[in-house]
Amino acid sequence: MAKVKVGVAGYGVIGQRLADGVAAQGDMELIGVADVAPTLSVKALAHRGMPYKMFNVMPENKAMEQAGIPVSGSFEELVQEADIILDSSPGGVGAKNKELYARYNKKAVFQGGEKNEVADVFFHGYANYEKGLDQQFLKLTSCNTTGLIRAVDMIDRAVGVEKVAITIIRRVADPGDYHRGLTNALQLDKAPSHQAEDLMTIMPHIPCTGILVHTPVTHGHIITIIASTKNKIGKKELWDMACTHPRIMPVRLEDGFLGNASMFRWARDIGNARGDMYEIALWEESIVNSGDDIMFAINIPQESVVIPESIDAIRAAMNMQQTREAGTAETNKYLGMK
Repeated sequence: MAKVKVGVAGYGVIGQRLADGVAAQGDMELIGVADVAPTLSVKALAHRGMPYKMFNVMPENKAMEQAGIPVSGSFEELVQEADIILDSSPGGVGAKNKELYARYNKKAVFQGGEKNEVADVFFHGYANYEKGLDQQFLKLTSCNTTGLIRAVDMIDRAVGVEKVAITIIRRVADPGDYHRGLTNALQLDKAPSHQAEDLMTIMPHIPCTGILVHTPVTHGHIITIIASTKNKIGKKELWDMACTHPRIMPVRLEDGFLGNASMFRWARDIGNARGDMYEIALWEESIVNSGDDIMFAINIPQESVVIPESIDAIRAAMNMQQTREAGTAETNKYLGMK
């Protein structure tokens, strides 16, 4: 069976990780990545010997060639060669790129920064995989929503979830960003947060509300979750679920996982590129019962958490696997998620 040919539009924070994720899939072929300028990420790719072909979104602009970046063609040529595009362009640009994808009758997966209207399906690999089957345009949830849905879906499939309340402690910017300058301050967003509303879009049977607080840190978000379940569960039951979920990493404070920075350090120390983690983490000591509800906290590695679900989206859109169990299992296998 021929490998699915995948292109990546935008080689930034998410795009470079999407490229690595696709390249790891044994049944997919990464035919190239596209960008508009010789950014640091693009220059780093060249420094590594150009393991991925680079296509120029603006071929009339010779800045890449002038910077010594080998260019294999135009973005339009990449689209023509690909079966499907993972679009990680800046918010709003993907909607414009959609016109090109439609012109050549290509499929595309958009990231969370685009408006929901850009796609046929608002997609999550675990919660609604089957809705993405054979669809032309899919859109991923944001990093926070992706991790949140993983945890809620896990509980919902085991015992049923009636409603959810969340508090998101949100990192203010990615490492290396300079455009946001909160220091010694917390900033509150108006409730409910979009993550709560997005969860209800993906999982309409579960009412959800939430509050979001911006914090002056860069390595990861933390979400506290209060779930009202149809059948009461305790700490051990939830912990056992987390221990068997391939995209959830069970951690303990007593083992040194004190917070978001511990996760980033762990990922670097075990040799993960850029300190990336595909898993969300769930703290054992955070699990408590409040009456019939259960409360716990998870860590969201914002730069890399959406990569597995993006790969799932390719599998669904291209009809590679017909069920969530089969599709996510293949993604997990190639990404090394146990």
